Amino acid sequence: MTRLDLAIIIAYLLYITWRGFRFRKDYSTTEDFFLAGRSLSWPLIGLSLYATNISITSVIGMSSSGYETGISVFNYEWTGAVMLIIFAVFIVPHYLKFRLTTMPEFLGRRFDDRSRLYFSVISIMVSVLIDIAGALYASSVLLKGIFPEVEIYVFIILMAVATGFYTMAGGLRAVIVTDSIQAIMLTAACIIVAAVAFYQVGSCEEVRSSIDTQFLSLIQPTDDPFIPWPTLIVSLPILGFYFMCSNQHMVQRVLGARSVEDGRKGAIFAGFLKLPLLFIIVIPGTLGLILYPEIENPNLIFSELIFEFLPMGVLGLILTGFIAALMSSIDSALTASSSIATLDIYKKYRPDSSQKKLLKIGKIFILIAVTLASLWSPMIDRFPTLWEYLQAVLAYLSPPVVTCYLAGLFWKRSTKDGAFYSLITGGIVALILVVNNFILPFYTIHYLYSASIIFLVSCLAMVFISLRWPDDSFDKFQGTIPPAEIPTETLPWYKSHKTFAIVVLAITAVVVYLFW
Repeated sequence: MTRLDLAIIIAYLLYITWRGFRFRKDYSTTEDFFLAGRSLSWPLIGLSLYATNISITSVIGMSSSGYETGISVFNYEWTGAVMLIIFAVFIVPHYLKFRLTTMPEFLGRRFDDRSRLYFSVISIMVSVLIDIAGALYASSVLLKGIFPEVEIYVFIILMAVATGFYTMAGGLRAVIVTDSIQAIMLTAACIIVAAVAFYQVGSCEEVRSSIDTQFLSLIQPTDDPFIPWPTLIVSLPILGFYFMCSNQHMVQRVLGARSVEDGRKGAIFAGFLKLPLLFIIVIPGTLGLILYPEIENPNLIFSELIFEFLPMGVLGLILTGFIAALMSSIDSALTASSSIATLDIYKKYRPDSSQKKLLKIGKIFILIAVTLASLWSPMIDRFPTLWEYLQAVLAYLSPPVVTCYLAGLFWKRSTKDGAFYSLITGGIVALILVVNNFILPFYTIHYLYSASIIFLVSCLAMVFISLRWPDDSFDKFQGTIPPAEIPTETLPWYKSHKTFAIVVLAITAVVVYLFW
């Protein structure tokens, strides 16, 4: 690190914090603060979704998995892109028609407050312990390589404070604007690193002769320890649905759309932006097998590429891109968890609270969340790898929630008891599998196969209880839909979300075919 590199990083941190604080007076209600006044256009939505999804945890996690297990980690991304298209075409109009502010709110209106509270707690846990803490940990690992004499918690505190303050000051509008800037910077940083890696390797022939062909294939055998191919059919779509279609810190951007078409095209645009990640993050990690065949910790492969080959000044720009990714992940999860804690929990028990009071509570929870995540993030170092930590936790927590959302959206006969007890049943099965797989192993089951088992049991519970004890929850839900709908518009075919969706699906199919 030179003084020029350090100056670039400090200048960016000051700039992005200033940009966030500029929006501190642009809101007077919770809808303004948490949903940017429902005024977001599709490019902003797409860039923010992309920046939130492709966090520094993803950059370090996917590149390290590319080094350790090959390019099959990209299966998470292309299935996620397909899920974003499904979300845009079939689900976005429902969410916007219901005028939702948080995702647990949907379960509360479609079923009852028991399901809403359950999902609220799960959502906050995921945001704090996975999204925020994971991003803080990943960034601290990267920065520790630059300043090895500084303790890891110092970096965690600095990043948490910077992001927490501008998020608390400006709300979702500040997050959206800063995310858009950070998405561009992160992509530019990854492209530079990828170009350097390809240049150092020399040629495609060198790659084919030096790396096992199985490492360059997306489809892996049924006993693969990372992503066995049957999990592409059920397990990865379950995780993808949770993350793309019901996770507050992703869906919140779409809920702030100014029209249905903007919400749809924003989600599809984000799906498109995920596809190049194979070439700018995953494959460069795999190329590390040639450049650094003896590296001890795969999580450091991207750091090695950065510090070894990039010249003065460029290194500062690259690290700024990674810090941008970190801040994007944290600010998104902070606004998501804060909105849930404020509107789904606090307001439920204090329904007469003024808008001013709710805004204050939301800001207070941002501080609480970032503090808790800062305390937990050093603990992640005790787990085998960062990526497996993130995906395994989601695999055990998300399937019962996915069951409730699918039933609530697409099955009129699903009931409030069916929803609640499917959540409880799925949670119990998840706990049993965790004990079996990690504490008292009897017959270890891969965490992705475990996700399918939990989902199946939750579905069976939902169907059995709903059919055995029917109720009128769907009819009551229909009565809660606001009469005023979000604006819709008719566009020519070349501007329609349907054309966007077809193009992205076609590109996805080509990429999967080429690396099958």
